[in-house]
Amino acid sequence: MRKTLLLPLAFSLLSALALPGHAQAPAPGGNIIFKNIAEVEVETKGPDGKVEKRRQPVGKAIPGTEVIYTSTFKNIGAKPAGNISINNPIPKNTTLVPASAFGENADIAYSADAGKSWASPAKVTVKGVDGKERPAGISEFTNIRWTYRGELAPGKEGVVGFRVVIN
Repeated sequence: MRKTLLLPLAFSLLSALALPGHAQAPAPGGNIIFKNIAEVEVETKGPDGKVEKRRQPVGKAIPGTEVIYTSTFKNIGAKPAGNISINNPIPKNTTLVPASAFGENADIAYSADAGKSWASPAKVTVKGVDGKERPAGISEFTNIRWTYRGELAPGKEGVVGFRVVIN
């Protein structure tokens, strides 16, 4: 019997102008619209017979499925928005696809302790069974954080994301 997993969209957006928020609505008192989506790539044949990869929303998935999480944020205010940081937990029962995190004009950091500490992938550590620090394996990563460099101009948007495989 195949196991299916319902995938939650659990993301947070932190900004000087926006409080934590989800979905496509501005955060209270903020000027950032935040939207999340979980998708899978499927191959479809066009009328010309050419095979194309397309993304479609995912609600249920089986082990081995690769899921793409994408967060879009847009400044709907009249002034630039700064100090934007997006923290995405890596869903339980999934493993991050190495080097899959993306985000233009953003610094990307990783955590293996639910966001208590952040580092580049090679510098993320965990305590081993012997109590000593050791490099974390990709399956031990718990969160990804994007810190937007500079300010997001009015009307502009940014996109960040990552891929996981369902265990």
